[in-house]
Amino acid sequence: MRAEPGPRIFAVNADEGEPGTFKDRYYLERDPHRFLEGMLLAAWVVEATDTYIYIRDEYPELRLMLLDEIEKLEAAELTPHTKLHLRRGAGAYICGEESAMIESIEGKRGLPRHRPPYLAQVGLFGRPTLEQNVETLFWLRDIVEKGAGWMTSQGRRERKGFRSFSVSGRVKKPGVVVAPAGVTVRELINEYCGGMIDGEPSRPICRAAPPAHPSGLDGRRAARLRTLEKYGCFVGSHAVVILSDKDDMKAVALNLIKFFEDESCGQCTPCRVGTEKAVKLMAQGPWDVALLTELSTLMRDASICGLGQAAPTRCCAC
Repeated sequence: MRAEPGPRIFAVNADEGEPGTFKDRYYLERDPHRFLEGMLLAAWVVEATDTYIYIRDEYPELRLMLLDEIEKLEAAELTPHTKLHLRRGAGAYICGEESAMIESIEGKRGLPRHRPPYLAQVGLFGRPTLEQNVETLFWLRDIVEKGAGWMTSQGRRERKGFRSFSVSGRVKKPGVVVAPAGVTVRELINEYCGGMIDGEPSRPICRAAPPAHPSGLDGRRAARLRTLEKYGCFVGSHAVVILSDKDDMKAVALNLIKFFEDESCGQCTPCRVGTEKAVKLMAQGPWDVALLTELSTLMRDASICGLGQAAPTRCCAC
């Protein structure tokens, strides 16, 4: 970013809309100053003259809190290097995509941009733009104070650092969990979430559902949650919905693809028509696997943004 010509802009993505994800809300409610300090550090590093926080409109109490805290920061003269702006989210899942968020901040309909050019070259209001998320900024202060070695010393199975997981579903203690990178789903359940709820089998088939994809993988082999790529999925925003063999995975997959059908911005045909077609095919039974696979390949290869590219991966493997 510093190599790009000024003035530069910083855009913060607090539009947390992924299914099963609530870690940003958790951190903003409990320690907003840590997030704000990380944001000011990042803006200083890239010499951003303006910083825009795009907050999910379904978090009205957080928006009001941030407005108040921004006034306090300005009154304390802690923001001489960057002007802070708070923007309400447009209430659309697609606006969590970085370029659609930029469009929304500019007052336009939230539609993803074609790339290149990338945001670091041509972003918000045509200026070089750094886009980052709440969790990254939340941990910046600790990394600066304790050093990079403190963070990289944590982790399992040759992975470094830690991750914040939004865990829900059939566990005794759902919530936001900070666990080492490389943790498995089973370790996440047993060590951090108190195990499965009473009445569940002791060796469940844990349906790990990162927003990136309900993987349907057994907890013993699956969630070294950073190594899901080999199974055709990815961890996304580290939301994990724990299901079991008591759940109808076809119903879960259909529910998810209906969500993506509703949230498609409609800009490109592969996503707009593909999600609608997938809902119709998946609502019928038995599933035509060959046709669903062909449709999924088309959506992944031809959609403009990650919604259409990842929607079949997130749902059809169930």
